[in-house]
Amino acid sequence: MNVLNRREFLQRTGGSCLVGVQAPKALASLEVREPIQTVATVNQQGQPAYVHVSSNGTAQKAWTIGNPLVERVVQFDEHGLYTTSWRNKITGTDFVRKTTARKPSQFPFGSEFSFQANGRMLRGAEKVASSPWTVIGAEVRDVAPAGKRLETKLMCESRQIEVDVSYVVYEGHPVIRKWLTITNRGSTTVTLTHLAFEDADLVPGKPDEMQVSAFYGIQPREIFFTGRAEDTAIVSRNSRSAEGFVVMNGAPGWTKRTEMTGWGDGVKAMYDTDIFPFERQLEPGESFTTAASDVAAFAEGHDLEDPRWVLPGFTSAVLMRKGTNYQPPWIYNTWEPFQRGINQNIAKDLISIAQKMGLDIFTIDDGWQQDYGENRVNRTAFPGGLGPIRQAVENGGMRLGLWAPLAAISPNTRVYREHPEWACRDEQGHVKTTGTMAGEQVVMCLASPYRDDAARRLSELVSEFNLKYVKIDLTTVFNAYGESPGCWARGHYHHDWAESLERIYEGIQYVTDRVYRTHPNVLLDLTFELWGQKHVIDYGLLNAGDLDWLSNVDDSDPSAAGPLQARTLLYQRSLAIPTETMLIGNLHADMAPIEERFGTAIGAGPLFLGDLRKLTSDQQSWYAEKIQWFKRLRREVRINEGFFPLGAWFQPGAAHWDGFARLSRQGEGLTVVFKNKSGVDQVNLRLPMPADGPYRIRSVMTGEILGTFSGEQLKAGLDVKFPQKHTVEILEIRKP
Repeated sequence: MNVLNRREFLQRTGGSCLVGVQAPKALASLEVREPIQTVATVNQQGQPAYVHVSSNGTAQKAWTIGNPLVERVVQFDEHGLYTTSWRNKITGTDFVRKTTARKPSQFPFGSEFSFQANGRMLRGAEKVASSPWTVIGAEVRDVAPAGKRLETKLMCESRQIEVDVSYVVYEGHPVIRKWLTITNRGSTTVTLTHLAFEDADLVPGKPDEMQVSAFYGIQPREIFFTGRAEDTAIVSRNSRSAEGFVVMNGAPGWTKRTEMTGWGDGVKAMYDTDIFPFERQLEPGESFTTAASDVAAFAEGHDLEDPRWVLPGFTSAVLMRKGTNYQPPWIYNTWEPFQRGINQNIAKDLISIAQKMGLDIFTIDDGWQQDYGENRVNRTAFPGGLGPIRQAVENGGMRLGLWAPLAAISPNTRVYREHPEWACRDEQGHVKTTGTMAGEQVVMCLASPYRDDAARRLSELVSEFNLKYVKIDLTTVFNAYGESPGCWARGHYHHDWAESLERIYEGIQYVTDRVYRTHPNVLLDLTFELWGQKHVIDYGLLNAGDLDWLSNVDDSDPSAAGPLQARTLLYQRSLAIPTETMLIGNLHADMAPIEERFGTAIGAGPLFLGDLRKLTSDQQSWYAEKIQWFKRLRREVRINEGFFPLGAWFQPGAAHWDGFARLSRQGEGLTVVFKNKSGVDQVNLRLPMPADGPYRIRSVMTGEILGTFSGEQLKAGLDVKFPQKHTVEILEIRKP
C-alpha cells in the first residue's frame, strides 16, 4: 500500500518488508520514519460507540462522534456546519488542517458538504459568517452492527431545501461514516448538481510529507488527484510517521469522484461532474439520499491499527450485505468450457462430480434459457426442463444457481413487444442494443417502469428453482467494452441524459432490493459487465448486491493468464474490498497444477469452472479433502479480518514467488505461497501476528507439523520450504 517507501520498493523487486522475504540490510536506509507516539493501547473488542452533544445556547452547538479509536467533532455556528477535529485516538493525531500559512485569512475548515440547487451553490459552511442554514433538529439513535448515528437537520434560509447530515461510528472500527438526505420543502422543482457529500480539510501531515495511493488504495499518485470509477478507496499517508486515513467513496461505478484537493488541502467524496455528470431533479416533497463516505484512520505497522487489519475488518463487518458471519459457498459455473452449449446430459455428469468435490452451488450459466429476459427454459438443451437438474443438485446436498441478464434482453420477449418505450435510446433517438453471445440484444432502461418487470422476473426465477445464487449480467448503464452510456429517451424516470446515469444505478439497487425482500438469503452477483467497467468492484456494488463476478481470466491452457492474473486482480483490490465478495472467473478446476487453482481460489470467493469430467478420481478426492478442510477452518476462524499479500504481490510475475495470508485478529488463519517459475526451494515469511501466540503451523499440502512458534518468531521470519513435487504450499496457523 505504501507510496515510494521501502516496503513498496521491495514488493516491486520481489521482496517484502513486513509480510514477505527478509529485506536486504543494504536497503534499510531507504526510508526514515518518525516513530508513532502511542497515547493509548486499546483492545479492539468491546469498544462502545458514542455521540456527545454540547451547546452554549442557540448560536453554537457541537457534537462528538466516536469510540476509543477515533473521534470526529462537528460544530454549528454562524459559519454553518463543519468539522473542527477528526482524531486518531490511538496516536493522538488530529487530521483536520486548522490553519495554513499560504491562506491565513480564509475560514480554516472545510465546507462539510456542498451542492448546487438550481445553479446556486450551497455549502455546509461558509468562509464568511453568513451561513444560509439553521439547525432545526438533531437525533441520536442506535444502528447495527453496534453503532451510533447522529442525524443533524438543517433548513436553508429560503425554506425550500432541508438537508439531513448523518454520521455513524461503529464499535471496534476507527471509521466515521457519513451521508446526506436532501429534501425539497418548496413548491417548485429543484435540480441538484455538483454534489459533494463529504468535504473536509483532512490531511495526514505537511504537504511535503504526504503520499497518496489510488486504485483501491495501492497505486502511487500525486497528492493533488481526482479519483474516478476504479478509485473506490484512496489512501492519504504521512511518509514519516506512516499513519494516515483512507477515504472510501460509496457512489456507484462511474458516478463517483473523489478529490484530493489542492496540494495537500483536504478531501471531497462526491459525485462526478464531467464525464458522468451527476444531476437529480427533486419534485416538491421529494428526497434524495446520497451515497455514503467512510473515512478510516490507520497507523501502518502498528498492530491492529495497520490498514491491512482496519479495512478488511470494517468492510466485511459493515459494508457486506450478509455481514461478518457470512460463510462463502464454493461455487461451480458451467460457462467455460461449455458456454451456450451446456445441456442436460453434461450438467448431470458434472453435478455428480461437483457433489463428490464438496461444492455448494452448481450454476448453469448462459444457455439454459430460451430468450434473454424471460424465464422460459431452452427445451432443446434441457428437454426435461430444469426440474430434474434442480432435483439432482439438491439430492447431492448442493443448491442451484442460474445466470440471468438484467437489462440486455431479446427483442422477442413479451416485455419488449408490449413496452418498447422502456428501452434505452441513444442521442439520435435509436433503440440501444448490445452485442452478446446470443447476438444483438435490446438494452432496457432501469430508470423506467421496466425495473419492476425485471424485479418480478428475477424473484420468480429464484422461487421457481429454489435458487441460492443468481449471476446477474450484461450491459446496464455503460458497456464495459465501449458503447455510449446512459439513456436519452423521454418519458422515463430521468428528466434528461445526465440524470439517467445515477438513476440507472439506482434502478439496479431497486431490483435487488425487491428480490431480497422476498428472498433475503439468496446471493446476488452483480458482474463487472453489469456495473460498466472491466474488473470493477466498489462499495456501491456491495450496497446493491452480495458478490461481483470480477473478471473472465483466460485459463484455457497451461500457458494462459490463469491463476497468476487472477491473483493480480485479487491482490490489487484486497486492501479496499472484502476478498470473499470477489468471484474471479474463470479458473478451471481441471487445469494443472490443480493445487495452484485451489490455492488461488481460497483467497477470494471460491469459484471454479472447467470440465470436471476430466478430473481423475484421485483429483476429485484431493479437492474434496482440501475443500472440507477450508470450510472447517472458515467456520472456526474469522479469516476475513485481515488480508496480507506476500512476496512480489504488487506486480506478480513468473520469475518471483507470491502469496497471501488471511488471518483473524487472534492470529489464526492460513498462508498460501506460490513458487511460480522462480526456481526457489524455500521462502522466508514475516507475518504480522497480532498476538504473541503460541501458534502451531501445519502444512495442508503434506499434513506435516512445521512446529509451534511465538508471534515474535513469526514476525521475525519463518523459513518455509516448498514440498517436493509441489509449486504451492498452504499453511494452517492455529493456536494449540
